[in-house]
Amino acid sequence: MTPADLSLTVLHAVRRAVDEGALRVDVPARVKVERARPGGTGEYASSVALGLARPAGLDARDVAAILRERLQGSPGVRAVDITGPGFLNFTLDGDSGRELVREILRQGEAYGRRGPTGDVAQPVHRADVRAAVTADAVRRILASQGTLVRVACEDAADPDWALLGARPEAEHARGRLTTDIVPLPVPFGAAELHRRFGRDAARWGLLSAAGHDHAPLGDELLRQHEDNPLFRVRYAHSRARALVRNAERLGFRPEPDEPAAPAGSVDPSASELLALLRDHPDVLASAARHRAPDRVARHLEAVADALLTYQHGVLPLGDEKPSAAHRARLALAEAAGTVLAGGLSLLGISAPDQI
Repeated sequence: MTPADLSLTVLHAVRRAVDEGALRVDVPARVKVERARPGGTGEYASSVALGLARPAGLDARDVAAILRERLQGSPGVRAVDITGPGFLNFTLDGDSGRELVREILRQGEAYGRRGPTGDVAQPVHRADVRAAVTADAVRRILASQGTLVRVACEDAADPDWALLGARPEAEHARGRLTTDIVPLPVPFGAAELHRRFGRDAARWGLLSAAGHDHAPLGDELLRQHEDNPLFRVRYAHSRARALVRNAERLGFRPEPDEPAAPAGSVDPSASELLALLRDHPDVLASAARHRAPDRVARHLEAVADALLTYQHGVLPLGDEKPSAAHRARLALAEAAGTVLAGGLSLLGISAPDQI
């Protein structure tokens, strides 16, 4: 892992801490890492916690502890220590993410999901289409984290909600339970949304924004263009599947046990993609805890963008012969596609193999 790779990893940890509400600061444009100085530990160090402490209103060592929690287990990082007033010190290893990729490919779309926990939840949603679709996605996400879920509506359900895959399992008299899923409503009914956008695009439009924000329900949802996040996510998944098909024609398959790069080096685009894949279980847990499907949507956008950047070096070029590195890169791309498919399924959105 190079200093640039490590800088991206630390910056990603800061973003996670901000997204999860653990830090209330502006995310810096970059994070500086440098060789550890005498008195430190490991190979590299960063003073990022000291710079964030004042705007966060916290002690620098507390900020460092928040970041260390999100850095432990990152690809290529063996240990994270806090020294002095709040320096983060990193001990690196030769981990290329092989264990992570192997685990994702072994679990498939179940990666990031948990077995039964014994927890029970009954989300109650307002009687409108956005709340109904949000409640359906919350049900899927909670269930993925081992919670037994029964959805209820505060009033009579609209049969048209079924067009978008949302239907309460039970209704109850007004006032008996607290209505806790109340996103801003939209000026369309389920039938109109289905007619205009179809199920997948309508669900993305309803779920991709936080509940307190207005849902993006314009014609951009149907554009086959990179400025459409839904298109990017589904296209990235289809590219992962296409890479596997094309590799088979070239006579090789994904192999996560092979080294993707020479010892001691990591492609920055691979490092970013690995970090996002490693975050996936935490993102699902956070989305379940906050009942926020938009967190899954934002994470899928980040994975898709990282995969689309990474994909260009996966297959051999020209007369180049397939190598162990190509097999490992293909395995990482396939793992990313698997995470995208699993995340889309939790939002109730299909992941086509070809677009």
